[in-house]
Amino acid sequence: MVDEVRIQGLGVIDEAVLELSPGFNVVTGETGAGKTMVVTSLGLLFGGRADPQRVRPGAERATVEGRIVVDPGGRVVDRVEEAGGELDDGTLIVQRSVSAEGRSRAYVGGRSVPVSLLINLADDLVAVHGQSDQQRLLQAGRQRAALDRYAGSSLTKPMRAYTRTYQRHRQVTALLDELTTRSRERAQEADILRFGLEEIEKVDPRPGEDVELAAEEERLGHADALRGAADSAHEALLGDPAAAFEAANVVSLLGSARNALDAVRDHDPELAALADRLAEAGYLVSDVATDLAAYAESVDADPARLAAVQERRAELTALVRKYGDGESVDQVLEWARASAARLTELDSDDDRIEELRAEHAELTERLETDAAELTSVRGRASERFSKAVTAELAALAMPHARVEVSVTPTGEFGPYGADEIEVRLAPHPGSPALPLHKGASGGELSRVMLAIEVVFAGADPVPTFVFDEVDAGVGGKAAVEIGRRLARLARNAQVIVVTHLPQVAAFADQHLLVEKSSDGLVTRSGVTALDREGRVRELSRMLAGLADSELGRAHAEELLDLAARDR
Repeated sequence: MVDEVRIQGLGVIDEAVLELSPGFNVVTGETGAGKTMVVTSLGLLFGGRADPQRVRPGAERATVEGRIVVDPGGRVVDRVEEAGGELDDGTLIVQRSVSAEGRSRAYVGGRSVPVSLLINLADDLVAVHGQSDQQRLLQAGRQRAALDRYAGSSLTKPMRAYTRTYQRHRQVTALLDELTTRSRERAQEADILRFGLEEIEKVDPRPGEDVELAAEEERLGHADALRGAADSAHEALLGDPAAAFEAANVVSLLGSARNALDAVRDHDPELAALADRLAEAGYLVSDVATDLAAYAESVDADPARLAAVQERRAELTALVRKYGDGESVDQVLEWARASAARLTELDSDDDRIEELRAEHAELTERLETDAAELTSVRGRASERFSKAVTAELAALAMPHARVEVSVTPTGEFGPYGADEIEVRLAPHPGSPALPLHKGASGGELSRVMLAIEVVFAGADPVPTFVFDEVDAGVGGKAAVEIGRRLARLARNAQVIVVTHLPQVAAFADQHLLVEKSSDGLVTRSGVTALDREGRVRELSRMLAGLADSELGRAHAEELLDLAARDR
């Protein structure tokens, strides 16, 4: 519930504080004092349109701050925490400001948030019924939601079953549409993949083959140079056995050096170690020389093999360019694996389409059954709802009015079934029941809204209801009945009402008076919570136009006593 509202710079209100009670709160005051600004402030607090013309002349901005007591385990707390806000000892602080230039700011739990969050929170916190807000009741979606809310638990199970079927039906329909409408594109894709796989299969590359062939081509292309280098190195290490005289070579020189050291190695261990190292070097050089001779024998200049390698590399290079992103044969093989899997998927589309069509037919049949169950439940609820609202209207100065709720199956499935819901009003006997926008005036809409909310009382109500001029065009006994209904609604929720009728104000638990004072050029309004004596004076003013009229005061006392007995 709304615990407190602070208003600054809004319309004629310079600064005001509304301390609200949990039950029935009424706001009264003279014409032009700023009663409507109270409703406007609550509308801003819960995401209403920011109108810079509402900013008080001379003020930089209008600011509204509300302290709202919320259910610690409810959805509101979850949404606030998701936005990064915090509660203050179970109380949510919401602030909205509108600058004179039209810039709007919103804060929830100490964090700046988009105004859309206020609108989302409002769904669980408040229902504002002003002359403009009543237009929401004219929307088909709102009327459907109202009837479903009234149906309550009897609709929960069939709605859950319908929702599951509807969501799966949409998924299957989307898949079928994709598979059938894109059949040509999918066939073209399959042809391209099949061609590529055949081309790769014809070449039949091996993993890493391109790297191996590149190395082989490099070796074959330089066979003479490689063999010549190996021969020259071998000759330098061991010499040329075919030469007429033995030339110096590495092995013989290392042998000479080793012999020179071996002759005196016994005289110094350090020199002996060096001799051993020379022996090791001789063995190593001899091994290298032997390997060089073997390598030179293995190198073969084979033009035919070189041509074959170059031709194979050209085939692989063409594949890599087309299917391997220009990188390697391994990438080509990866593309082939992925494409084969995709081709299998595409080739199985016909079977998949048949399966989906069978499932779609089954789901459609089940959807029709589930929708028919919703229609049946709504039909029974609409009869009870129509009778209950009509009975309430009889006590709200509309004794001959009749409310009907039509439930018409359309055959078109939507998220909430296949029904078209329309609330109709016949304001007079014999008159046809017409849609609310054709059959009800503004004042009648207010009373229809009140009747609906009273009927809803106890059936998952929002914590706070706000009514602006719900008593428009009403007086006398009907006004007393409106007060009674509002008091009854306040047994289950907080009710805030702006009214000009003393019969309604008398039933309030908390009476707030909006007063204006003039200091020459500027008019300021403030809000005062009235005690018993203050209420008598205000009700007397509303009754007789004079706050201290003895007759008015007596009537005011009588109204307060009557309301106290009824409550």
